[in-house]
Amino acid sequence: MASQVTFIGAGNMASAIIGGMIDSGYPREAITATSPSDDMLAPVREKLGIHTETDNAAAVANADVVVLAVKPQIMHDVCSAMRDAVQARKPLILSVAAGLPAETLESWLGGELAVVRCMPNTPSLVGAGAAGLYANPRVSEAQRRLATELLEAVGLVEWVEEEALLEAVTAVSGSAPAYFFLMFEAMEEAGARLGLPADTARRLAMQTAFGAARMAMASDKPPGELKRNVMSPGGTTERAIEHLEDAGLRDIMQQAMTACAERAREMAEELGKR
Repeated sequence: MASQVTFIGAGNMASAIIGGMIDSGYPREAITATSPSDDMLAPVREKLGIHTETDNAAAVANADVVVLAVKPQIMHDVCSAMRDAVQARKPLILSVAAGLPAETLESWLGGELAVVRCMPNTPSLVGAGAAGLYANPRVSEAQRRLATELLEAVGLVEWVEEEALLEAVTAVSGSAPAYFFLMFEAMEEAGARLGLPADTARRLAMQTAFGAARMAMASDKPPGELKRNVMSPGGTTERAIEHLEDAGLRDIMQQAMTACAERAREMAEELGKR
């Protein structure tokens, strides 16, 4: 019998995970999503065929897993309102809200709870996500497997054993789709300056990134070796790579990702004080 999963929040990320679960064979009747507005729930209910509820406490009453999928800024109020229902049921808490520490969430929900924090990314919306997960000490192995199953429905899952490492996950994958969008933007502009129609340059850049990622994931070779395999001595690729290296691309990425991780740490501190 499938575990009963309740999503607190029915926005894009929740809908993506639910859709992935259903596509993977998870029974619709074991999934519930909530929102204060039935107007928001109606399209989710019609598209996905799941249970919906406007009362969070009622939705939690029979849940084995509660997925917190609301904005961090309103999480305290949401948790406080359903604290008694959560304490009566003691479900696994799975949070996809950025920045809020497991200890803070557990405290807001009354304590003594198994909490998994997840740092997903936006490609989860198209089933190609990458998520870092952290479990507090109360999470059992069975609950870890269940969390993995739910998140693998929309992409890759990697566990970290220290919660602070979710800040690094944010830098490597959580915020990283925007790095690649910036690269596409820059390549499109450069291609246009070289004479290509902008839309042609954009499609070529995106397809090339897609192909390179697929090659890298299918290969047992490290990226550095794959890079060298494309670089003929004295050729065009070697010239381009030398220019990127000379321009300090590695340092730029290190600095940008460090800044991202630092901001994630700051946000966790700020949100935890509320």
